[in-house]
Parts: sequence; C-alpha cells; structure tokens
Amino acid sequence: MKIISYNVNGIRSALSKGLAEWIAQGDYDIICFQETKAEQDQIDGSVFESLGYPYQYWNSAEKKGYSGTLTLSKKPAVFVSKDSGLPHYDREGRILRTDFSSFTLLNCYFPSGTSGDERQGFKMLFLQEFHEYIQTLKKEKSNIIIVGDYNIAHNEIDIHDPKGNKNSTGFLPEEREWMTQWFGSGFIDAFRMLHPERIQYSWWSFRAASRSKNKGWRIDYQSVSERLKDSIKSAEQLNDAVHSDHCPVMVEYDLSF
Repeated sequence: MKIISYNVNGIRSALSKGLAEWIAQGDYDIICFQETKAEQDQIDGSVFESLGYPYQYWNSAEKKGYSGTLTLSKKPAVFVSKDSGLPHYDREGRILRTDFSSFTLLNCYFPSGTSGDERQGFKMLFLQEFHEYIQTLKKEKSNIIIVGDYNIAHNEIDIHDPKGNKNSTGFLPEEREWMTQWFGSGFIDAFRMLHPERIQYSWWSFRAASRSKNKGWRIDYQSVSERLKDSIKSAEQLNDAVHSDHCPVMVEYDLSF
C-alpha cells in the first residue's frame, strides 16, 4: 500500500499544472493533500474518481482560499472526522482523520508561523495541543500514521543552510526540540528511518531559483507509530513532481486497508 502526502499550495493551481496527469502515472492507494485552498464544490470530483479515487474526504477552512486538507482513497474509510476537538485549528481545516481497517490516518497541515509573532505563537500552541490530542488518540488507536506538512525542518541535514536559518521560523530551536520530543514519543520518521544520511528536501522557496539550486527544506513527513514500524517498506521524496513549491512524500507500507 502506497500513501502520498503532498502540499499542493492550491489544488486548483496544481490541477492546472498537470497534477491529474501525474497521479494517473502512479499507483497510489491513498493521496493526502494539504493547503488545498478550495471548497469541495469548486473542484469537479469526477477528475479524481476517473483516476480511481471515488472516496474523497474534504476538510476546508472557513476562510475562503486558505489552508484545508483533502484525502483521496481507492477504498472507503470506516470512520471520518474533521473534528479534532480543537476548534481554532478545525476552523482552518488542518486535521483530517480517516480510519481504515488496520490503521488510523491523519492528514495534517501544521501552521507555518511565517507571518509574524502572533502566528508563530499560534504555531507553538498548535504543536503543544496537537501532541496532547495524539497522546489521547493513542489510548484508543495504536496503529497511527500522521502525514502532512509539519512546517519544521528537524535537523541540520533537513535544511540547505542551517546556520543561516537558525533564527528562521521552521528551524527555531524550540520547534526542532518539539520534533525531537515527537519522534521520541512513539513515532517513527519513515523517510529518515530508511535513509538516515540522505540529503533530500520537500519544499523550496519560490524566490532566487531555490528549487533549481536545490536550496530546500525537508518539512513534509509521514510519522508512523512504533507498532507499524516494520510495515515501512520504502520512503521517497518525489522531487520530479513540480505542481507546487513542495514535492510529494511517498511511503510504501506492508498493510491492508
């Protein structure tokens, strides 16, 4: 089973850049999009249905053209929730839960903090409250996969210029410490588990030809609960996909759903 996580920076924009054609060339079981910036009625669902994804679960932000998550699946979820119990994040469509027969999947778009101190504070509160939410969920579900744009580069290997970005949101010491605690609390970084020394990024600024120069950050992850660790078969950043300032993150699991 293959799961894709992809911040598309606007689903309508990505579709105009060949996203559907790219999906058609792959063989993915579940695709999780972040930053959709759209309502469900703004997209022709038959586009994804024709690609083999009849099950389309949306969590759009209340604010038009902002944030939002979408999970496409070849098979139906047995449970779907847009309600994390954290209304200030649910209003922004940041957490979308879908349960399948053998695992629980969360498609998440973490706040970025790039627009100033207020949103950085919002991001840090999100990190704290999200961690608490997951710890509670773990008491109910033990097989959990949490994919999405975490908006944090964990270690120096995950960013092209660690010294120059030491004071940049997304690489602040307190954010990196949260990631260390996160991956010490019963979750595995699927990509880094299989590729401990590989330098590969998932996001590049639109400025200064950053992508062509590969001046990027790895801020998109698939976190896997310890009990599913042995099910991870492969993990890749699909750098050739260019529908967004991010690229897809693909993990293959030995799981049924």
